[in-house]
Amino acid sequence: MRKQSGTEVFRITGARQGLADDVRGRQRRYIISMSVRTVSVVLATTLWNVERHVAVVALALGVLLPYVAVVIANAGRENAPSLPSTFVPAPMRPALGAAPAAGPAGPAPEPGGGSRVGEPRPTD
Repeated sequence: MRKQSGTEVFRITGARQGLADDVRGRQRRYIISMSVRTVSVVLATTLWNVERHVAVVALALGVLLPYVAVVIANAGRENAPSLPSTFVPAPMRPALGAAPAAGPAGPAPEPGGGSRVGEPRPTD
């Protein structure tokens, strides 16, 4: 039984693209840019006496494009995609029997109450 080549494959990991696929993509981009360069040089030579300013632009493109194509082709592999964090923080639960806090310093002292620490407060 043969595998169907038309099936869609999903990437489920954060792994990089395979080396063969990466090289194939670089070669394809380089061939496309060199084809554009060839067309621009041919266009520059045919338009030199007809439309000089278009020919100069095409010639400049033909001169600069090889450098750009080589830099793009040798740029290196793409960065590995960042994976989502597998750490899930535990939900914060209040302590048992804790009363709601009345502020950062605790409850406000009653007026006229004991001002010393540890002294009991009068009851009504």
